[in-house]
Amino acid sequence: MPGGATREPLVSIVTPSLNMAQFLEETIESVLNQDYPRVEYLVMDAGSTDGTLEILRRYDGRLRFVSERDGGQADAINRGFERTSGEIFAFLNADDTYLPGAVSAAVNAFTEHPEAAVIYGDAWHIREDGSRISPYPVERFDAVNLERRCFICQPAAFLRRDAVAAAGGFDARLRFALDYDLWIRLARRHPMVKIDRFLANSRIHDNAKTMAETARFLNETIQVLERHYSYVPYNWLYGYGHHRLTRQALALEKPRPAFSSACYSIALGARYNWRHPLRYCRDIVETAKGGLA
Repeated sequence: MPGGATREPLVSIVTPSLNMAQFLEETIESVLNQDYPRVEYLVMDAGSTDGTLEILRRYDGRLRFVSERDGGQADAINRGFERTSGEIFAFLNADDTYLPGAVSAAVNAFTEHPEAAVIYGDAWHIREDGSRISPYPVERFDAVNLERRCFICQPAAFLRRDAVAAAGGFDARLRFALDYDLWIRLARRHPMVKIDRFLANSRIHDNAKTMAETARFLNETIQVLERHYSYVPYNWLYGYGHHRLTRQALALEKPRPAFSSACYSIALGARYNWRHPLRYCRDIVETAKGGLA
């Protein structure tokens, strides 16, 4: 460009949606009201019947949308990825929202950290009505800790397209842990950088998958961890076992200590961690000392 000026990178944002009309307009507005000048926005609707299409048509010309059946959330995101072209990519679920200035902050961080595959920030858990509950437990990146905790809040994460493509995109077989699975794969090849700024809101409501299907979510996460690490940390096994026995909601609170849950989760370890008995014993002791997360 004249004068040596550089053009801002295009940011592609995809929203997968199915019957989320209750929240969708707030999500859309949070994207369209960003102050960054080069945003490509695509909503991938899976054939909603709740008024979603009427909402999308009202935004014709300000976003693109596709309404067709898909193979689930990961498949919808992959299809959206293929239909967009931004150097920076993000997906924002139809019940989550960006905070003002989120996209600009992410782009600036990528400029400062060109080596990073992922830039992520802090986020809020919010209620169905949008009121704040508490901060999401985001942490500075540590590949070892990533095995024990999914500390990256997905709506507060932005990704380099070439890194996502090289990793093979999202695993369309996954329904719950698709983001965690991608973080693990990307972390093996690229740096991931946290910035000290709140970028997004993650909404907690009764129909959210991690609330409505906690046991299935935890079970899938355990399968992902076993596949990647050939080991499942005790805190994940305890959370799964404790929820199965008590039905405690775990989206916002740590599992409570319970002898029965400990026995159940230790037994689960015999199934998943039989190759690493000493490591598993140390893990149990260290978790008991440090607390569950």
